[in-house]
Amino acid sequence: MKSSLKNMVLVLFCITLISSACVGFVNMITEEPIAEAKAAAVKAALAEVLPEFDATEKSEHTADELLIIAYKATKDGEVVGYAVESATKSGFSGLVRLMVGFDTKGTVLNVNVLEQAETPGLGAKMTEEGNPLVESVKGKSAPQFNFKVRKDGGDIDALTAATISSRAYAEALARAYSVFKVVAGWEKEVQATTGASQTKGGEDSNHGNFEPKRGKE
Repeated sequence: MKSSLKNMVLVLFCITLISSACVGFVNMITEEPIAEAKAAAVKAALAEVLPEFDATEKSEHTADELLIIAYKATKDGEVVGYAVESATKSGFSGLVRLMVGFDTKGTVLNVNVLEQAETPGLGAKMTEEGNPLVESVKGKSAPQFNFKVRKDGGDIDALTAATISSRAYAEALARAYSVFKVVAGWEKEVQATTGASQTKGGEDSNHGNFEPKRGKE
């Protein structure tokens, strides 16, 4: 084939078309398994943070421009608790998603980390069983609890050398409680919680065992 601009453009177009088709095919065959895996993770998290239940009623809410999903759990027709799939974008590496369980009186039953990309050995410790974050909130009455880390005057014990991650966890918890109050009928509207994990006095540096600053906060 004689080389020309027209031929070169045609070849590039064919390559782009084939590449796009391959990407689309891969997305098509992986989309369903990914969705199934996420659904299974949510189901497992609900079982972990709620008392025994036989049905759930799902509702969607917006808090601080984030989609928050709530589940009202019932057994034999009686409400036994609520679970809130909360989120924050304030993690050291961005998005952190939690499933937070409450009983009908607002006691925090348990917390399950659904998604995080925090630093291994530091912020990622939020996924470990019995970590300070979950232990400081589990079993506490949310109406009498301050959803901030102790460094910021709250009641949550932070992970060692992972203040940013701990603040993000606290913010997601505060957001979950804000939505819980609506689904439980305590309040009519979701209250803004932005700033629940606001930094005071700067952040730990990245020297030694500390996570780095993430710009101004």
